[in-house]
Amino acid sequence: MSTDTITTTDLSNLWMPFTANRQFKAHPRMLAAAKDMYYTSAEGHQILDGTSGLWCVNAGHGRQPIIEALHRQATNMDYAPSFQIGHEDSFRAATAVAELMPQGLDRIFFTNSGSESVDTALKIAVAYHRARGEGQRTRLIGRERGYHGVGFGGISVGGISPNRKTFSGVMLPGVDHLPHTHDLEHNAWSRGQPAWGEHFADALESIIALHDASTIAAVIVEPVAGSTGVLLPPKGYLEKLRAITQKYGILLIFDEVITGYGRLGAATGSEFFGVTPDLITMAKGISNAAVPAGAVAVRRSVYDAILDASATGIEFFHGYTYSAHPMATAAILATLGIYRDEGLFERAHSLSRPFEDAAHALKGTRHVIDIRNLGLVAGIELSPRPGAPGARAAEVFAKCFDKGVLVRYTGDILAISPPLIITEKQIAQIFSTIAGVLGTVD
Repeated sequence: MSTDTITTTDLSNLWMPFTANRQFKAHPRMLAAAKDMYYTSAEGHQILDGTSGLWCVNAGHGRQPIIEALHRQATNMDYAPSFQIGHEDSFRAATAVAELMPQGLDRIFFTNSGSESVDTALKIAVAYHRARGEGQRTRLIGRERGYHGVGFGGISVGGISPNRKTFSGVMLPGVDHLPHTHDLEHNAWSRGQPAWGEHFADALESIIALHDASTIAAVIVEPVAGSTGVLLPPKGYLEKLRAITQKYGILLIFDEVITGYGRLGAATGSEFFGVTPDLITMAKGISNAAVPAGAVAVRRSVYDAILDASATGIEFFHGYTYSAHPMATAAILATLGIYRDEGLFERAHSLSRPFEDAAHALKGTRHVIDIRNLGLVAGIELSPRPGAPGARAAEVFAKCFDKGVLVRYTGDILAISPPLIITEKQIAQIFSTIAGVLGTVD
């Protein structure tokens, strides 16, 4: 694609998601191709992908096994309905996903995105309690600064205020929120999990006392809160949430749309932290983003309770036209094969220390007030520009792109989450580019 194409293509018709449309269309940043660790810009420049696209291209771009699987599937069968009819790859893909999940979470419901996975998990939680004769358990507990997609269920349990404020009067009723765990006074510059902050989980006891456990269906949290700026769980925090929810018969949902499929150096955040919830939501890395795909892994006892409550007919009135789409299941099977054959989860684990060292080498760099990391994800928090929160990080993002490195920003936090195929040399390039750009930003 040439620069002439950029100026002549009509940009007016597309309403871009989560984008300042007027600003982008005045100065567009266009991508034309992608391979392995790099995008190619419309002008032909190489852009090192420091964000796995949007936290999703975990195996790198343009992987041949996925391309070939999609070609075979499109040639053989482009679509098959999943209501009352099946196709073999949907069952094979479910088995392959289940094999990577914690023990007992081996019932897989396919969706098309993280947002759909979250809404599906919330509905499963409510259906489970109703099936057990506790239909009054409808309350859902999320967490401040949590991100759970953009469906009404997801924004209701989510806790990022800009995502909620436009829809504040029409979200789900009966939702409460735990406090977030971010506290720079006590846990700034954390390498791995902060040592301070386990007590934030105690707030769940207070919420239970306020509403009564008999009204609460589920608690949903991200093991690592990604989209809000890489907030790490303090040591003991997730363990305490698990203990409290088990004590009161409340389901625990881990939203692993970001932490799933190797980001932390393990198949799931649940495996990494050694804490097993009742449901896990996933998307992104499940198909390497080659085809939109998502899923919910469900504890077998939850699945059995819902099925046992219905003697005949449809047990759970929920699903999507594209659940277990043949192209998606082909991508899932090929993607999981790459993770296995190339040992990418183990690779991410082995790279976590050099990644950590490179990130924390930015300590003392202009504007940097905190660095935090876990696995192959890091958050670099900048001091906000007076009167213009978010503007400094936005400028860093744009200048890094111009210098050939793609980073992500939210507010005044830069997020780094590269594909798991990254090399130590490329890790160094990402953080040295950020350091150089920060020296040029007011």
